Amino acid sequence: MTLPDAERFARLRLARTDQVGPVTFQQLLERFGSAERALEGLSDLIRRGGAHGYAVPPVERVDAEMAAGERAGARLIVLGDADYPDMLAAVDPPPPLLWTLGDASLMARPCIAVVGARIASAGGQRIARGLSQQLGEAGHVVVSGLARGIDASAHTGALPTGTVAVLGGGVDDIYPPDNADLYAQIVEQGCVISESPMGARAQAKDFPRRNRIISGLSRGVIVVEAELRSGSLITARLAGEQGRDVFAVPGSPLDPRSRGPNELLRQGAILCEGPEDVERAFSTLRTLREPAPDNPFEGAPDEIEAAVIERVAALLSPTPTPRDELARALGLPIGTVAAALLELHLMGRAELLPGGLAAARSP
Repeated sequence: MTLPDAERFARLRLARTDQVGPVTFQQLLERFGSAERALEGLSDLIRRGGAHGYAVPPVERVDAEMAAGERAGARLIVLGDADYPDMLAAVDPPPPLLWTLGDASLMARPCIAVVGARIASAGGQRIARGLSQQLGEAGHVVVSGLARGIDASAHTGALPTGTVAVLGGGVDDIYPPDNADLYAQIVEQGCVISESPMGARAQAKDFPRRNRIISGLSRGVIVVEAELRSGSLITARLAGEQGRDVFAVPGSPLDPRSRGPNELLRQGAILCEGPEDVERAFSTLRTLREPAPDNPFEGAPDEIEAAVIERVAALLSPTPTPRDELARALGLPIGTVAAALLELHLMGRAELLPGGLAAARSP
């Protein structure tokens, strides 16, 4: 499928709208059928005073981001483009867009993530580099986060065969700066990607989103070294939630950097001492991608009556509830309930969650 330029522009604009995250983005697309119509619907709600805190960016700001991407030689891939990665599209919900520098086709090949501690031991860096080289030679594209330590070693080992670096800031934000040479090599031989705007500087809040993309692109995630409270274990948790395999390289109980992988092993992660452990796990018949669900807004009226919205709101509580359960309780079509939940969310009265869940938003 090839999206018209106007729709691709609208999807970027919708994704940059204040408070529109991946869940709201996907539901707005499903509700209105296109980003162009979703922007119109959202603007109508804002004018009526039914949407609070939402600010659609002016066209000029989105034009400026597109121009910045063009100057940097970056390419924009939006959800719905033919070359949006299949593995990432299967995540619930997928990121609305990706800026890419380098060979974006690498994301379509079998990918595996290798992550770990920033302050890594020499032995851990050697394991990450050698394992990534062997995985690349076996046909895998190694994905990591361009951080110091294990990430940098993984990228280095996989450079000759293909590696993808996922950044927290924009694709033109070289972070950390001491990885500038490695960044340049990845742009030349691999691919750098980010969902952040061009020119954005990485902040702490960006790294969980980055980690979600690392695991979402990959068939599995290998943790080499990590402390118990670390971004690498967040990536491993996200991988498990996304139906990916989680691997851990065991280490000495005397090294705090081994506590993360060893704890993952206690929780059922797959022992990884070499690429053969990965190949053995991947040879097990397993389906990661499920058939795309039907549009939950199918059959919903163009406008939802205020009384219906209030009936739905009355059933919400802080405990997330599936929308089909709400529909059964109210005796309403699921499309009507889904549309009412979306309006409640835009009013600031409900929280939309992955998997068709909704909860009352805390005051």
